[in-house]
Amino acid sequence: MKFKKQIKGLEAYQPGKTTEEVKRIFNLDKVTKLASNENPYGASPNVKAFLENAKVNYAIYPDGYASKLRTAVAKHLNVSEKQLLFGNGSDDNILIVSRAILQPGLNAVMASITFGQYKHNAIVEGAEVREVPLTNGEHDLDKMYEAIDENTAIVWICNPNNPTGTLTPSDKIKEFLVRVPSDVLVVLDEAYTEYITDEKYESSIGLLEKHPNLLIMRTFSKAYGLASFRVGYAIGSEEVISQLEPTREPFNNTVLSQEVALIGLEDQNFIDTCRVKNNAGRKQYEVFCSERNLHFYPSHTNFILMEVKADSDAVFQGLMKRGFIVRSGNALGVPGYLRITIGTEEENMELLQKLDEVLHEEGVI
Repeated sequence: MKFKKQIKGLEAYQPGKTTEEVKRIFNLDKVTKLASNENPYGASPNVKAFLENAKVNYAIYPDGYASKLRTAVAKHLNVSEKQLLFGNGSDDNILIVSRAILQPGLNAVMASITFGQYKHNAIVEGAEVREVPLTNGEHDLDKMYEAIDENTAIVWICNPNNPTGTLTPSDKIKEFLVRVPSDVLVVLDEAYTEYITDEKYESSIGLLEKHPNLLIMRTFSKAYGLASFRVGYAIGSEEVISQLEPTREPFNNTVLSQEVALIGLEDQNFIDTCRVKNNAGRKQYEVFCSERNLHFYPSHTNFILMEVKADSDAVFQGLMKRGFIVRSGNALGVPGYLRITIGTEEENMELLQKLDEVLHEEGVI
């Protein structure tokens, strides 16, 4: 078989254990998953109401242009419909961009540590990966600029960053865009933008007019609570979008996914409520860490990366057998830390009680 040489030894994405698996393994009646940054409050009630009465002809292909959803998102963001690209989640959009641009001889610049699919797709396309270490959990844009050369094709900026949750200030993004060569695509992955409350943060949409080499990615999987429907989208110049479209698979959003994303978008009151509850939940973790002298990164997302001062896998296992699934820092390249999705107030209280037990077992407290 003539497989690409660069995928030899490349591992596929490894999803964590499901709640049903954990129930079976540890003989538990209740398991709470706080590992994948899903919205603990689900989706807008309007989505549920729609699905209960939805009448769909399953034999008919979906609208390959996502026309209704496209019109609604364009109006919501005040951009042209031709400035939008829809994917089967953000993962699909990352693949589309990588497939359209990267090839052997070119390179992609990204942070270390950040969302792993940037690197994964660059490797698949045979491009060089240039990783620039984070500074205090934040993108070092000066060093990332220094990593750019004539063969750089893409710069990836995850903002807020996953897994640290840190936010790169808007003024630094602006300064960086002015410096980057116009033939280098800068991708701002803003999967968690709906959770940002920083008063100094400015929407990046306004930067598109001055910087046609900017592409912004967003998703309905996080704050909108629609991860199972897999709808992500990108916003860019009409020229960039037109060049990306040929590498998009036809019909990559289903009939139902387009409908529920549209309904979710229309319920901004739900998003506002989730943001407020998420802020309160994040403070529960910050207080816990401060009282126990555990470092945490200032998060602008619906998760927190916090220190445990022990083997991440051991603490991860200790929580799992107590009915909580989180993400071990060992799997993210941050040993000694856990990434925990911020749940409901009750879920957070229960998890932190169990975490106290585990940290006592590990001799941390």
